[in-house]
Amino acid sequence: MALAHVRSYYAATVNDSTTYPRLEGNHVVDVCVVGGGFSGISSALTLAERGYSVAVVEANRVGWGASGRNGGQMIAGISGEHNVKAQLGADGVRLLRDIRYRGHDIITERIAKYGIDCDVRYGWMEAAARPRHMQGLRDYVDERIAEGDGEGLEIVEPSAIRSVLGTDLYHGGFIDRRSGHLHPLNLCMGEARAAASIGVKIFEDSEVLEIHGGAKPHVITARGRIDAKSIILAGSTDHAFQRGRLNGLTFPTGSYIIATEPLTEAEVAEINPQNLAVADSNIVLDYFRLSGDRRMLFGGRCNYSNRDPKDLGAALQPRLVEIFPQLKSKNIDFAWGGRIDIVLTRVPAIGRLEPNVYYLQGYCGHGVNTTHLAAEIVADAIGGTMEKFDLFDKIRHIRLPVPRWVGNQMLALGMLYYRLKDLL
Repeated sequence: MALAHVRSYYAATVNDSTTYPRLEGNHVVDVCVVGGGFSGISSALTLAERGYSVAVVEANRVGWGASGRNGGQMIAGISGEHNVKAQLGADGVRLLRDIRYRGHDIITERIAKYGIDCDVRYGWMEAAARPRHMQGLRDYVDERIAEGDGEGLEIVEPSAIRSVLGTDLYHGGFIDRRSGHLHPLNLCMGEARAAASIGVKIFEDSEVLEIHGGAKPHVITARGRIDAKSIILAGSTDHAFQRGRLNGLTFPTGSYIIATEPLTEAEVAEINPQNLAVADSNIVLDYFRLSGDRRMLFGGRCNYSNRDPKDLGAALQPRLVEIFPQLKSKNIDFAWGGRIDIVLTRVPAIGRLEPNVYYLQGYCGHGVNTTHLAAEIVADAIGGTMEKFDLFDKIRHIRLPVPRWVGNQMLALGMLYYRLKDLL
């Protein structure tokens, strides 16, 4: 039986309650997409707009996983830009510039084209968590400007931080006016509605049991089968399908969010007057933003061992209050968590298991933007345009040749080291 959306602020304020049928019987399409999150729905919508017949098969509900419960931060680029440059050189620099805001553009275009109401706002900040981090942020902005890609970037000097955020905990930062934040579940549901309106077949409560490539690609569920010319494994896939090039590549990481009761206009004006989405510069970071109804959505405490805190509110609220003492008396109305997939190079995994079986996954916290551009890259490849796809396919990823549980413990130890570095 399909699992309902986790009890979150997003599920409580979703503006589209559409449900889709379970897969029954046999169907034939051009492309079968496995996964009903941003990766899958965006892939399906992109392909359908280009004239392909498409089916999406989702084990639970559309937007059930990270796509429907993440921080809602629409951040430019990818987390592992340094690895792309190191491995691909000048081609990597050009690739990063070409794709940095492409996901944003796709989202903005769809919101306008299909009338998707998802509280989109522009303005995102990386805040310096330590004085020593500020030089790295300056260097990043200077590098972007030197490359001709600095539009919308501005440095916040340490002396000016109070004019941007109502806290003394940060030491400057930079603002990206082209990035921003939104209600992710409403965006995902809106894109699914758009896809269905132009012919995409969406099936929920339809766990895929078998995936076959070869001469006759097809997927099998408990009650049905879809034959296709191409298959896309979209986003986090069941461990049983982490084979071949996907084996030992991604590791699920716990991330958690709380939502306060609605704040007053005066409180908002004091703590976040520009309505920015914010992430700090630590490796194990905090992130926060305001919702459309003025709640503080605060996330962090990434857990690489997959042991969830027993009380999410108790785990996160002290850190929220440390940053914003003004919110000490505010009730926590929602607390939820989920899994994001981490790739050790921090570069999204985009490639093929077989000539007709594609995959895209491992967004490392940049999923709102990166899912959409990755979906377009895979759709281009299916249509025969391989330039960007081939560049991602060239990236040499680090794979751990151990069971996933062991890999997660190794990852947890490594991130503990970085957490200690953050604190020192």
